[in-house]
Amino acid sequence: MMETKKIKGGVYLVIDPQMEEVVLINKLQEILDKSQIAAVQVWDNFQNIENQVSLINRICKLCQATGTPVLLNNNWKLLNLTDADGVHFDEIPIELRTIKKRIPENSLLGLTCNNNLDTVKWADKNRLDYISFCSIFPSTTANSCDLVDFEIIKKARLLTKMPIFLAGGIKPANMYLLKELEFEGIAVISGIMSAEEPSTSAEIYNSEFKKIKNENFNNR
Repeated sequence: MMETKKIKGGVYLVIDPQMEEVVLINKLQEILDKSQIAAVQVWDNFQNIENQVSLINRICKLCQATGTPVLLNNNWKLLNLTDADGVHFDEIPIELRTIKKRIPENSLLGLTCNNNLDTVKWADKNRLDYISFCSIFPSTTANSCDLVDFEIIKKARLLTKMPIFLAGGIKPANMYLLKELEFEGIAVISGIMSAEEPSTSAEIYNSEFKKIKNENFNNR
């Protein structure tokens, strides 16, 4: 029987494969060496990249050393060609039953949610591994997402026990605004990968996240 994978809480790192490969790999290695990362998602942005499988497997090899799961954004067909651990869907996949039959049975599955609780209910009913709300704050990398009403996130917490991640425009300086919410982690792309010292940035995000979690725990 295959081991069931689970996603950890904390900082969920999204990486852009369009970044120069040497720079991308070096930054990721530095982050993984010095910071605890819940998961790494490879953004579905592969224009002009000839060998997607090779790049994904290089990323997976780095992440395997720290037990960090790697998820592919939308492109589930690449799961069978790479060492990735799962797929994150930006929208509800119409043929989920068929997809599940065609990917490894213990693959991690996640879904982006916005202001529609029906999406949350669908993810819970179909036993996905986590959901991610986008966009929490205005963001250049999440500009296709509407801003999420915090009341929706509070209601989602009552509907499901799935881990909830928050994404879009989240910075250490505005994370205190999330203290009214119950969630398991934050998804970050440019705030870490575009930083001069990405591992330091990741640690700052982790530190602010832990402050919120501790404050929420003490206020219960």
